[in-house]
Amino acid sequence: MNGPPPAPLTVRPARPADGPVLYSFLCALEDTVLDPQAFLAVLARNLANPAISYLVAIDRGVPVGFVSCHVQYLLHHTGPVAEIQELFVRPDYRRQAVGRLLLDSLLALPQARHWLSLEVTTNRRRTDATAFYEAQGFVATHLKLVKSAPL
Repeated sequence: MNGPPPAPLTVRPARPADGPVLYSFLCALEDTVLDPQAFLAVLARNLANPAISYLVAIDRGVPVGFVSCHVQYLLHHTGPVAEIQELFVRPDYRRQAVGRLLLDSLLALPQARHWLSLEVTTNRRRTDATAFYEAQGFVATHLKLVKSAPL
């Protein structure tokens, strides 16, 4: 026998100490180098905000994925709408249901039962992400337009 089977993946809320690994995840996701001090400042601010949920997937004590979700009360929905802002899974863990585990964990949060909908926007070049979201029941109903800085 080769020892005990590997422990199952777990999901927990993000903590301030996760900052460096979440920074690396977001730099990889955005294919850029973000300002690390600004990133950690925004992370600290958002971790204190009850309308924002950050969840981390853990394998044997090591973070392997992350999802962030912001909730807003929108007039045109007349209630709370949640939006996934970022979802990242390390490349060596993709296609192993980590994204699905993060999404299921997000939907299992107590506040999720009050959401009117869960939305996500992804870059058109991320065709694998689009396929993942569609496989999870998301439907492309809107077109997002972006005006970049300087505004």
